[in-house]
Amino acid sequence: MRTLQSIALALVIIGAINWGLIGFFQFDLVAALFGGQNAGLARIIYALVGLSGLISISLYFNAVYNDGEANNIRDMNTKNLKYGTEFSKDENDDFKR
Repeated sequence: MRTLQSIALALVIIGAINWGLIGFFQFDLVAALFGGQNAGLARIIYALVGLSGLISISLYFNAVYNDGEANNIRDMNTKNLKYGTEFSKDENDDFKR
């Protein structure tokens, strides 16, 4: 699955560059390379870039889930609760932990 996500991400980047060229310079690189927007190969490239965008949605959700907030939730779910604080030791705190 990791290889598929890497390929999808590369195609999404290619698509983003193509859209940037269209937006800034009115130049469609895919159409220029493969014989116009209606050419069969160009349509396949457009379709692959679109599918890659859908596959790359999973990369977004993986990044959100692996964020620090999600790590705290996972720690609570596995009963690895952390009760430590950032405060210094109290005067009455004579017992060992």
